[in-house]
Amino acid sequence: MNINQLIIRNLKKNLKNYFLYVFALVFSVALYFAFVTLQYDPAMTEAKGTIKGAAAVRTASILLVAIVSIFLLYANNIFIKRRSKEIGLFQLIGMTKGRIFRILSAENFILYFGSLVIGIFLGFSVSRLILMILFKITGVDAVASLHFSSEALVQTMIVFIVIYLFIILMNYLFIKRQSILALFRVISSTEGKVKKLSMFQNFIGILGLVLIATGYYVSSKLFGGDFTTMPALFAAMTGILGSVIIGTYLFYKGSVSFIFQLIRKRKDGYLSINEVMSLSSIMFRMKSNAMLLTIITTVSALAIGLLSLCYISYYSVDKTAQNNVAADFAFITEGDATTFETALDNAGIDFHEKRIEVIQVSANLKPILERNLEGMMVDPANMPMSVISDRSVKNVDAAPGETIFTGYSDLLQKFMTLKDSGTIEFKGLHQVIPLKYSGLEKEFVISWYYTAGGSPTAIVDDPVFQRLKQDLDPKVQQKSSLFIGINLKNEQQLEKANKIFSSLHFSSEHGNDSRLDLIKEQKKNMGLAMFIVGFLGLTFLITSGCILYFKQMGESEEEKPNYTILRKLGFTQGNLLRGIQGKQLFSFGIPLAVGLAHGYFAVQSGWFLFGAEVWTPMLVVMLLYAALYSIFGVLSVSYYKKVINEAL
Repeated sequence: MNINQLIIRNLKKNLKNYFLYVFALVFSVALYFAFVTLQYDPAMTEAKGTIKGAAAVRTASILLVAIVSIFLLYANNIFIKRRSKEIGLFQLIGMTKGRIFRILSAENFILYFGSLVIGIFLGFSVSRLILMILFKITGVDAVASLHFSSEALVQTMIVFIVIYLFIILMNYLFIKRQSILALFRVISSTEGKVKKLSMFQNFIGILGLVLIATGYYVSSKLFGGDFTTMPALFAAMTGILGSVIIGTYLFYKGSVSFIFQLIRKRKDGYLSINEVMSLSSIMFRMKSNAMLLTIITTVSALAIGLLSLCYISYYSVDKTAQNNVAADFAFITEGDATTFETALDNAGIDFHEKRIEVIQVSANLKPILERNLEGMMVDPANMPMSVISDRSVKNVDAAPGETIFTGYSDLLQKFMTLKDSGTIEFKGLHQVIPLKYSGLEKEFVISWYYTAGGSPTAIVDDPVFQRLKQDLDPKVQQKSSLFIGINLKNEQQLEKANKIFSSLHFSSEHGNDSRLDLIKEQKKNMGLAMFIVGFLGLTFLITSGCILYFKQMGESEEEKPNYTILRKLGFTQGNLLRGIQGKQLFSFGIPLAVGLAHGYFAVQSGWFLFGAEVWTPMLVVMLLYAALYSIFGVLSVSYYKKVINEAL
């Protein structure tokens, strides 16, 4: 048998083990080529001025290279170790290390560059679909066409050739450094097996759980008003990050074994075959893979958290725009409103107008605040507030001597939580008017221009409003005293009216706003962020799932003799498979569950900074991530089933 025949036979033999590696490589190349193609696509150039698409995609492609590089190098490390006995046999029959290296390099070349060609072809095929998805999410009105970029091809080839060279270098160093005896012991030495847990390991297990719980607890208090200064907030964030990451590492290093050891003691060591094949195996293998699982869990939590926050912002666009612009079109000057209304009349568009007189006064809110705000930039004893009369608002009637707040943002509520009742003071230039605070309404009745980014608007009885109006402090009253909102009677004409608004070139910096323009702008920005984070998250999910799958492949081959013994003792394939299913539930389920928990607490600590809705977007992301991740667990069970069939 010559070298070429040996290479072909090895490829055929190992291809069944490499199919998921090939799939992940093809997927990575296709996604990277499609991303790079977006940078050079003429349609993206057209949209560049609005969503800065090319720059954002370029940054994403760099992150994508980092993820794919780490995956390919790690996967190659797993496979070269799995073939260590084969390499040792080649040396025993007289092959030199140089010839063995050339054989492996030739196999890698065929496999790697074959996948590269297929990936580039698929990336080109789906590039138009990806561009259409991007335009759909961001709302960009542009034509997506199939475009082949020679620049993208050259960039993709350079990147993956460099990765291939690193893989070849890794294989060369592995073969050169290993002796024949060491090659036959590589696999068995990579997995640490411990018969009994020491007191120190039990301590590590408990400490890991405590650190994670501490990080979760502090994150739940992060924006609740407990940290009111930037140094304190930064210290808390740093502490949460360190506590959770270190705790996760210790969790895999000792907590899993500690918990399962308690289960074994509770059963007095009498475990069923299912428990032996699941609990006992997981106890000792997770410890040796602690660093890998910590990285996978942390990045999974990061992907889940970022994608959830992006989707929260995207999902909340309409609600956020409604809060910021309290009508289809908002104006603060009589002249601009009249100009727009005249244009609407000429176009035959029916509308109705609402006018609200707004004044700004200084208010003392300290009596109704839940906590002291010392150290913050806002002085609650002299806080500027917008005040309107109850005659300007439907369904709200403020009694004499009382005030009702409305339109308070979720973000400010976290820092400045209000009591249910109390007495506050409104300060004019010469008088102070005490009023009873009677609660908070959710509706935003005037636009962001008057609310300083989400502070509440006070609704008072009209006589009180008139008293405050006659005693305004010029230092406080620095904004327009009129809000004009224009709502269309027929929402079908909104796009037409918005084109008229845009043609008149009103300035949003001066309080003239279109709600539809705000929705479009936010969808472009958050849609692009969600698109990029989503694809990066999908890439990491597939690569990390493949790594766990490869680890399970190695474990199944290593445990094959045990399955042979169990089958000879009379255990059926069904008996063994139930234990294997339990093992895969833990192997894939524990990193997934911990990652989801980390992501959940990260989102819960600051979701209100990104939007108005949290549960639906977050649950959609988590369920989708869990469903895709579970596919690799199912594939692992299928591979174990094949190994069990071959055990006899």
